[in-house]
Amino acid sequence: MAYPDDLLSSGEHVVIHKHPHWKMLVFPVFWLLVVVALGTYLGGLFGDQSWAAVVWIVLAAVGAVLVLWLTVTPFVRWRTTHFIITSDRVMYREGVFKRTGLDIPLARVNSVRFEHSFIDRLLGCGTLIIESASDEPLEFDDIPSVEKVHTMLYREVNDNPDDDFYPGTVDGRA
Repeated sequence: MAYPDDLLSSGEHVVIHKHPHWKMLVFPVFWLLVVVALGTYLGGLFGDQSWAAVVWIVLAAVGAVLVLWLTVTPFVRWRTTHFIITSDRVMYREGVFKRTGLDIPLARVNSVRFEHSFIDRLLGCGTLIIESASDEPLEFDDIPSVEKVHTMLYREVNDNPDDDFYPGTVDGRA
């Protein structure tokens, strides 16, 4: 999955591009099934009445609002949340109407660690924690394959050719 090239600087390329883990969509799908089942049940209860058309319209309107609120909105939020590691920085973008973005230059990353519970380990996701030059560590929840992302970010930070450290020298210079 490529990220839009107009957001990248010259010479920068995408290393990893992830959306949050699919577990964020479990409850929205559950609520979709509940709304459809409940609407169908209630529609069947009042289907024999002379005013059934009004009931069907009301049920459809309430069901549509609930599906938009409980299912479509979380799906759009999931789809528009991006965690990107490039050759130069870590980027986090989220939102549709109100976009929020965070960029951390790789040179500013001090340490990278991850956490995942037993359930997260079963599902293959976790929390990535990046300590940078800022005051507090930044936590990114529900990152799929968090151990692989951790390893790739660690490699990008330590293998960055822009680093000032040159092995085999006393002061870092040849």
